[in-house]
Amino acid sequence: MAITSRRDEIAASLSAVRQRLARALERAGRLPSSARLVAISKTRPAEDVRAAFDAGQADFGENRVQEALEKISATSDIPIAWHLVGHLQTNKARRAAGAFAWIHSIESADLLKRVDAAAEEAGRRPELLVQVDLAGEPTKHGAPAETWLSLFEAASGCRAARVSGLMLLPPFTPDPEGARPYFRRLRALRDELAAKGVPAAMLRELSMGMSHDFEVAVEEGATLIRVGTAIFGER
Repeated sequence: MAITSRRDEIAASLSAVRQRLARALERAGRLPSSARLVAISKTRPAEDVRAAFDAGQADFGENRVQEALEKISATSDIPIAWHLVGHLQTNKARRAAGAFAWIHSIESADLLKRVDAAAEEAGRRPELLVQVDLAGEPTKHGAPAETWLSLFEAASGCRAARVSGLMLLPPFTPDPEGARPYFRRLRALRDELAAKGVPAAMLRELSMGMSHDFEVAVEEGATLIRVGTAIFGER
């Protein structure tokens, strides 16, 4: 019996996820290039990141700044676009701005300004996403409704960082269809903000959908999907 290596497992899982993504995009009548896969590598060793990179994966996401910095250092010889998808504390804004190409978790004007100032100092131009709270869950982070418009107004003053869209963590439901109303609401929020004058360039990305529900998210307009378990296995 052939022994499957960890690298082979990751490559096969990544291929299966890409096939699922392609089918979801086709069902939605969207172009294959209209959604980007972010492989969530939190708690995974740098060797797993390298295996996925060798299988063609370029975008990787981490939840914690310190863990990410160690992994970024360990893989500095390969061209990876790193995404911070977890909660960002203001006291870590400087380190995050200097390390990540994307930060999905901007939830206040103060955090936005800190990241922008740090990015300018570091000579970086990270893409930022406003994480919004659509469910009011006490255990989740996200900008409350009354701050959304003012946050985008603050974004117009950024000198280095660029706000590029919205991010959502819906309540978990075993049935992926349970997340559809939240994905649909995020898309509607983008349209509402555009109608209120927020520039299209600040609303082009919708980061939503994970391993169990990303196909539904793609059907509702996701442009960035965050997939960990389906690629790297259970933690």
